[in-house]
Amino acid sequence: MNTLFGERKEGATKIVLKSVDEYPEAPVTLGTTLVNFTGDWRTFIPVIDDDKCVKCYICWKFCPEPAIFIREDGYVGVDYDYCKGCGICANECPTNAITMEKEEK
Repeated sequence: MNTLFGERKEGATKIVLKSVDEYPEAPVTLGTTLVNFTGDWRTFIPVIDDDKCVKCYICWKFCPEPAIFIREDGYVGVDYDYCKGCGICANECPTNAITMEKEEK
């Protein structure tokens, strides 16, 4: 099975966590990218389908930049000024609510 980052190892399974308390600590970069826009060189952008989103916030936890944010209605949004289009959010989404689409400039 192909994944965004190459071949999935044989026997590897995706873990579904039942609560926020089970999530591992995830590093978040804050300093430099908040003052430097980083989203102007990407090719693909994440598009979120609110109908499929279950508000698990896994995408928010694993985003390496401060690009995923939680909106007032509880769903997630993308700050395209900081999104690099890496696709980690789409790869980690357990409900496939995030798709990577070619950006039109």
